Amino acid sequence: MTDLSPLFQPFKLRKLALNNRLVMAPMTRSRSPGGAPNDANVGYYARRAAADVGLILSEGTLTRRKGAADDANIPLFWGEQALAGWKKVIDAVHQAGGKMGPQLWHQGMARKPNSGHFPDAPSDSPSGVTLKGKKVGEEPSEAEVLDMAQAYADAARAAKQLGFDCIELHGAHAYLIDEFFWEVTNHRTDRFGGSIEGRAEFAAETIRRCREAVGELPIIIRISQWKSVDYGAKVARTPQELERWTRVLAEAGVDAIHCSQRRILEAEFPDVDGPKGLNFAGWVKKVTGLPTISVGSVGLSSEFTGAFRGEGSAASNFDEAVERLARGEFDLIAVGRALLQDPEWVLKVKENRISELRDYNPTALGTYF
Repeated sequence: MTDLSPLFQPFKLRKLALNNRLVMAPMTRSRSPGGAPNDANVGYYARRAAADVGLILSEGTLTRRKGAADDANIPLFWGEQALAGWKKVIDAVHQAGGKMGPQLWHQGMARKPNSGHFPDAPSDSPSGVTLKGKKVGEEPSEAEVLDMAQAYADAARAAKQLGFDCIELHGAHAYLIDEFFWEVTNHRTDRFGGSIEGRAEFAAETIRRCREAVGELPIIIRISQWKSVDYGAKVARTPQELERWTRVLAEAGVDAIHCSQRRILEAEFPDVDGPKGLNFAGWVKKVTGLPTISVGSVGLSSEFTGAFRGEGSAASNFDEAVERLARGEFDLIAVGRALLQDPEWVLKVKENRISELRDYNPTALGTYF
């Protein structure tokens, strides 16, 4: 059996000291009616903190832009009532010995029209086009784009004031930041469009504004190649393009990059380094030198998309992911459905209670414990 001790080595991100390398991945739960976290949310996160999760990244939380999401049960990260709820969450997580950051989120054009907390609000986008590239609205002005960036920074400032340990910007999966990255949805010709560097500039502007808001608090950004409407999509088709894209984020001052892929062992550029080559997080770390978080069906036999079809997934061996962590391909491993199914997943791995790890059952989506 593979030595699991690399999972339980400490890690430091700026001044944030983590006890181990395991991260709870952000997972939308839609359990905050009206947008304010409640006692159920407090318990959900505190249970995982008490069971040795190294870093908890919250479910996506919404910026103050009113067209940010299509579900009124997704928590806000602005407004007196919502922030009071989040204060209870972070205090409980700290009391349980954990560390946590909110994931700051705007769905962009992935939002269903006429839905969410403010159904009449328009959906923000880089160019007024859908995720299929169809023109449906006007391109926002530069001033509007800057306010979209500032909305993330306002939420980041609130996170610091509440006592959170870091923040994560959701820049993946065809949501707003990712829509600026992706040429299908970004048709701009100003500094926020055009080249791959130009399309990364909105994220860079957001990172810089967040840095001004939070000071030394670590800033993480989550990125992906794949999109919710196109699993084969690529922002960067070559390692050279990947370097051009992520270098902009590094130079803006981001501290770590959370690299979302559907399977953690999948080679990002197999034509370059073979079918067992570096994964997405490995390549991003190689070209930027930044710490990376890797993710993708860790501890389970099938990718997460099956969960949306009501499919389960058997617990599976994650030895190779640990081996890659040990040799420095990436720095942290995020776990999603396995931790949703079992709050004590990390503790069981730490105590070598591998036989107790449970299969993922899709009914877990209907529970909240």
